[in-house]
Amino acid sequence: MIGIFSYLVFFACIVLILGVMTLGLNLQWGYTGLFNAGVVGFYAIGAYAHAILVTAPRPDLIGNFGLPWIVGIAGAMAASALAAWIIGLATIRLRGDYLAIATFGIATTIQLVTLNWDSLTGGAQGLPAIPRPLSTWFGSPLGFNLFYLGLLIAIVGLVYWALERILRSPWGRVLKAIREDETAAIALGKSAQSFRLQAFVLGSTLMGLAGALYVSFIGFVSPFDFLPILTFQIWAMLIVGGSGNNKGALLGALTIWGIWAASGVLIAKLVPPAYAAQGGAVQVILIGLLLVASLLFRPRGLIGEVPVVSRHADD
Repeated sequence: MIGIFSYLVFFACIVLILGVMTLGLNLQWGYTGLFNAGVVGFYAIGAYAHAILVTAPRPDLIGNFGLPWIVGIAGAMAASALAAWIIGLATIRLRGDYLAIATFGIATTIQLVTLNWDSLTGGAQGLPAIPRPLSTWFGSPLGFNLFYLGLLIAIVGLVYWALERILRSPWGRVLKAIREDETAAIALGKSAQSFRLQAFVLGSTLMGLAGALYVSFIGFVSPFDFLPILTFQIWAMLIVGGSGNNKGALLGALTIWGIWAASGVLIAKLVPPAYAAQGGAVQVILIGLLLVASLLFRPRGLIGEVPVVSRHADD
């Protein structure tokens, strides 16, 4: 019974971390219409920035400053925001498929940098022994995981509240106007390019925050944590949960990761070890089928965007 409870706590922590990423993508796509196919790249930047800042110094590596956890979190968000601003300046004029291809290529480049820049990132070996906040206060992994779950609930709650506030402000209404009809928004005197860049940077900052939260929970980071499949998973979470609705983004993270984790357990128990690779492909197929079913039968997702109804509409 303790083992099941411990796993559920771990599962909830991962869902909340992925939920932060999905909220960032929802800001970019759900509210602004930015097709970011490089989600995992900003996640990796946040993860490595945090690891480099907080990990104890090692003579064979650049960085590793041994700074406090909160400094690592702030640094991860700042690094992701800076990278998004630089990338956004070069790509934000692109639309649709062109933006998706550009951001996917950038994310792949970032993953290759983490794999090959051994003196900074540890290369394929990654960076171990990343300090976890207040971990010495707890006598067992379950105790720390419960603490971290509470911390994640507070962070996700704060992120959700802040996003709801700003998206209901005039700034958020401009984003929706750009998404629906960019030409009309420009005609009203709004700088579509500027607002698109702001949404891109803010959404990517949340992805970097998720990366920092992940590595400070796991205590390890390697380039193989940032494969393109993660971008597919985050997009599936947003589409299935409901694009344009922050509640839907969080529900999608729970739904997709629940299916992914449950199918992984079943495959491990039912599929012979010789067919483990083929069994892993089944997980991707299941998520793909769910995504297709959602697009066919619930195109707005489980909790889609609430349409704005005119106050002058007839009853």
